Amino acid sequence: MRLKVSKSKNAASLYVIKSTYINGIHSSKIVEKLGTYDELKEKLGGQDPYQWAKEYIAELNKQEKENKRKIMVPYSPNKLIPKDEQRSFNGGYLFLQKIYYQLKLNNICNEISEKYKFSFDLNDILSRLLYARILFPASKLATHKLSRHFLEQPVFDVQHIYRALEVIAKESDFIQSEVYNNSRSIQKRNAGVLFYDCTNYFFEIEQESGLKQYGYSKEHRPNPIVQMGLFIDSDGIPLAFDINAGNTNEQVTLRPLEQKILKDFGLSRIVVCTDAGLASNDNRKFNDKEDRAFITTQSVKKLKKHLREWALSPDGWRLPGEKKTYDIANLDETEGKDNIYYKQRWINENGLEQKLIVTYSIKYRDYQRKIRNSQIERAEKLISTNPTKLKKANQNDYKRFVKKVSVTKDGEVAGKDIYSLDNAVIASEEVFDGFYAVCTNLEDDASAIISVNRRRWEIEECFRIMKSEFKARPVYLSRDDRIKAHFTTCFLALLIYRFLEKKLEDKFTCSEIIQGLVDMNFFELKGEGYTPSYTRTDFTDSLHDAFGFRTDYEITTYSQMKKIFKLTQKR
Repeated sequence: MRLKVSKSKNAASLYVIKSTYINGIHSSKIVEKLGTYDELKEKLGGQDPYQWAKEYIAELNKQEKENKRKIMVPYSPNKLIPKDEQRSFNGGYLFLQKIYYQLKLNNICNEISEKYKFSFDLNDILSRLLYARILFPASKLATHKLSRHFLEQPVFDVQHIYRALEVIAKESDFIQSEVYNNSRSIQKRNAGVLFYDCTNYFFEIEQESGLKQYGYSKEHRPNPIVQMGLFIDSDGIPLAFDINAGNTNEQVTLRPLEQKILKDFGLSRIVVCTDAGLASNDNRKFNDKEDRAFITTQSVKKLKKHLREWALSPDGWRLPGEKKTYDIANLDETEGKDNIYYKQRWINENGLEQKLIVTYSIKYRDYQRKIRNSQIERAEKLISTNPTKLKKANQNDYKRFVKKVSVTKDGEVAGKDIYSLDNAVIASEEVFDGFYAVCTNLEDDASAIISVNRRRWEIEECFRIMKSEFKARPVYLSRDDRIKAHFTTCFLALLIYRFLEKKLEDKFTCSEIIQGLVDMNFFELKGEGYTPSYTRTDFTDSLHDAFGFRTDYEITTYSQMKKIFKLTQKR
């Protein structure tokens, strides 16, 4: 700040002014009007107004340097705000930016840029695609506009986004392996146990082409789909992914991606956990070599007859750490409610030696019965209201409990269809209530293997976050390379989000975290800085504590905000 004297015919007025630099434009603003020379001389008892003003401004500069100067902003009720001037900005992305730079994604972008020699700023584009995917998920076209909500403005044009997508798709494998290596500087990656699963994403089109093919949609949508295979580590943090055509059998997707991470990530001693749908004999045998192992869910219903009878037999059950055996037909329903009983044996199926572990839980049995009873109620309602709506049902649909009889006992054509509950189907399902099984080639304790397998819910949560919170589908892109780039950005956004969760020690839900970041808006005080327009909460306090900087002071000056920008871009 400095002194400015404005002289007129009758008086000399003294002002405190401050130089500003906003959006690349140098300017100045009046901080305070001190008064005229004569007014100040009279007020100061004859002291030289110029000397007093210089000393006063020197004190103001000292206070500002120490962040002690009180900032007064004059507003007029008669003055219109400037047209088309943005006044509100989001600062929640700054915490995502900190992790982005810790993962050294900027270095990865620089390396790719050197390879292709393009002129646009890949780092600026990729970072905005990731921040926007988490906070303001939208189309690539809308992302350019939404990026202007951030405190730091984008420096790229819309057409650069689509050019960047082509490069991101080509370098997707390189990006994944580099990010994995860089992520180990943030926290130890528990890559000894990996979880693998597949899901699919639909397109709002009807014509299939390239990766977009008709296949089994997990959301039962009549649209072309693409399939994503995803590995996560035992902390629930994404490790690697791949995209396959929608008509690909998901069982054949595991080995190519696993081979890729074994080669590119330098992993060797791993245990791969999958659900029953991915547990083909070939996949099990692939992970029965060298230092690899598998744990996979096993359907009790699909076991061979002698194994199924052994699994369902009420005797021979144990509790972890005990030698005593239990008969589950005679359990105390109250005392044993929270226990998980197990039995195990080695089996040789299709030339593969593996251990079959079966568990039984009263709580799990009651949960399955509760779900089924709810479905039976829906089936009964359908029968009593409008049974003609009955269509072919899948294995989990409540309509499977409804049977239709269209002929008489003599085999003659009946005059009408008769609908009723299929008690045989209900009874056949009840037999398996409370039972759960896994197969493995590990010799570890059964309780440890069961504990590892239970963490498969985290990969389901990863898919849910991408589909619901990040709005990864429906996909509106048509070219295969841009589709792969889209899911690369979704994968990286999920990775950043997961690390953010860990820094917050899993104290907040996904919706609380994302909404909290979205709400962290700032109002710009021209010439001074930014004042928070969000509510300070336990979440914002935890966020600031975890990342080591604060944005919740009454005002953050431009110079202070620049320091925060630099801090979030430090590795």
